[in-house]
Amino acid sequence: MFGIKKLFSEKNKEKSDSDSLSPSPPLNTDTPYYLIGGEKGTRALSKAFYQEMSSNIHLQELLVVHKEPLADTEEKFFKYLSGWLGGPPLFENEYGHPRLRARHLHVKVTKKQRDLWMLCMTKALEKTVENEELRKGLAQSFSQLATHMINID
Repeated sequence: MFGIKKLFSEKNKEKSDSDSLSPSPPLNTDTPYYLIGGEKGTRALSKAFYQEMSSNIHLQELLVVHKEPLADTEEKFFKYLSGWLGGPPLFENEYGHPRLRARHLHVKVTKKQRDLWMLCMTKALEKTVENEELRKGLAQSFSQLATHMINID
């Protein structure tokens, strides 16, 4: 989960230390998933991401490598984001471990594509995440993830 865990690790550690005697793990609502609005906020982020991709002329290069219909891809991305942001592991439950880089090896991911993906994600974050500190932290974590996806110079 790259920088997401680091971003929230101290808050989570404090909670887990104080709740260590409880019989079942408490629901951790300090994760980005809950801070952006849970399922509703995560769906909104996924939707804004693909709306930006399909409407921004500068992102057409990204759009052509995504399977149609985009609604299916958007739903799969929502499931991935749910777990990645610290919510329910919907993607893993349905598809297994994300192995994100391996799942994208059939696509040539260049630095330019990373930058276009980040432009798309930055716009989506601006539309859906009100808290500036959270938005910046998420953008940093998404940037690390996007850089990890580069598989060709």
